Amino acid sequence: MRVTHFGHSCLLVETGAARVLLDPGTLSHGFEELEGLDAILVTHSHPDHVDLERLPTLLEANDGVLLRAEPATAASLAESGLDAAPVHPGESFPVAGATVTAAGGRHAVIHADVPRIGNVGLLVSAEGEPTLFHPGDSYEAVPGGVDVLAVPVNAPWAALKETVDFVRAVGAPVGVPIHDGLLAAPGRAIYGNQVRSLGGLDLREFDGALEF
Repeated sequence: MRVTHFGHSCLLVETGAARVLLDPGTLSHGFEELEGLDAILVTHSHPDHVDLERLPTLLEANDGVLLRAEPATAASLAESGLDAAPVHPGESFPVAGATVTAAGGRHAVIHADVPRIGNVGLLVSAEGEPTLFHPGDSYEAVPGGVDVLAVPVNAPWAALKETVDFVRAVGAPVGVPIHDGLLAAPGRAIYGNQVRSLGGLDLREFDGALEF
């Protein structure tokens, strides 16, 4: 498995014969130049996870690419003229030699005054290769068998104590940091070190693509 970070929550996961792009949002950069994608998957509707301005260009450059999203997000994309299909919690589907499974269902609580929206975490796996879990904006789903955990390290909806408990609950041996677009470098280092020391996770920093 090869994983490339395009900033914030956007990951390109290459496993099996598949090239799967997760959460191409407004705080991410460089994904719009990608070609040869098999699937573009969106965990939920917040702009930092799906950039409605750059997504059409990305789709045009990747003819035949599968676009799937959390159900309410898929409906919104379809209303905008984009051919998006829903992915429901518990559902699995094949993507060019890989398998994607959705987990969860709800975005984390931001505040009692903010209505909760849908959110699907996404597991990407292929035979003989690791399984990666991207939770989107939620720590509620704790699937088993995760080898590589994409850890949201900072968010308006998250506290460090919750991040650590989530990392411990999943129990993956290796992780990569995501959802870090609001952090300056010193703060990002603090979050990462706490996830390593308190969560017991081998959190690996991106310096180009990582292979697992």
